[in-house]
Formats: sequence, structure tokens, C-alpha cells
Amino acid sequence: MNNQTLVIYDFKILYEILSELENHINFSLLHTKRLADLNFKTLNDYLIISNKKQNIENQIIIDPLPIDINRLVELININFLKKKYNQQSEIDLGIYKLNLNSRKIFNEKNSLNLTERETNIVIFLYNSKKPVKISKLQTEVWGHNSKLETHTVETHIYRLRKKIKEKFDDSKFIISTQNGYTIN
Repeated sequence: MNNQTLVIYDFKILYEILSELENHINFSLLHTKRLADLNFKTLNDYLIISNKKQNIENQIIIDPLPIDINRLVELININFLKKKYNQQSEIDLGIYKLNLNSRKIFNEKNSLNLTERETNIVIFLYNSKKPVKISKLQTEVWGHNSKLETHTVETHIYRLRKKIKEKFDDSKFIISTQNGYTIN
């Protein structure tokens, strides 16, 4: 069973048309007159379709009418695919998410652009089950011989911590321990 849901917002005629095609579409349908009635936590993979512009995410606006039904179903399927691709490119870091495509780390209120190196540091630390020593970061993230004397890792970690502190007011995202760096 497909867990994708198309929420049709205050557009009853479209709901009735798509209900007639329910055996030929690969998503479930839901109609509502009030978005506040929906529990978005139970709708994992959803799109909202309407003929009115709303300030909500995952929305498709159908305008102008009439629209070719084949084109409409194609548009819905494309949007579901894009959403799935974007979900697969996001790493959940607790209170943050990291989008691998845009190299942005974000929470509910703010987002921060990261460099490619900063993104690689966050991913490597996140994937590590235990604190990571500087020499391991040099080897794995930079490709340096661990015997090199350099403060590159410390400088990058310092700058990354500073950016996160300034944007999110979080000084505990990357923690330094005796055994190395880890993501909190």
C-alpha cells in the first residue's frame, strides 16, 4: 500500500473527479475544508492541492482552470517524486536537518549555508558512533597524512561552531572531548 496522500483543500469538484479515478492513481485522497483539521504528523508523505494560494509547504496550485486530467496526475506524481528525492537527501540530526543538495543545516526557525568541507565534517561526525580524533578527521575528511602538523581541523571546527552559535544560539552542537569531536 502506498502511503502518499494527496490532500485536496477546499476544492470539492477536484476531489470528486479524482475519486472516480482512484483505481488508476497511486496515492490516497483526502478532502478537507480546513487545514487546521489535519494532523500533519500522521501524514508522512503528503501534497496539498488547491486553487487558492496558501502559505503552506508541499502545495500545488491549480490555476488556471480547466486543466487536463492527465497533466494533473502527471504534475501530482512529479511533485511526489521531488518530495521523496528531497526527503532522501536530508539527514536528521536531532533538532536539526542537513540537506545534502543545498548544503544547508536548518531547524524550524533558521537555516544556515555550509561549505562543502563543513558539510563533510558534520556528516562524518554524525556517522561516527564515538568521538573522532583530529588525525582521523585529517585522514578521512581532508585526505591528509595524519602525521602532518596542521591546525586545519581545529580551525574548521572553530569556524563551524561559531557559525552555528551565531545562527542557532547553540554552543553544544559539536562537542570536544578527550577522545575527539562528536555531534551532540
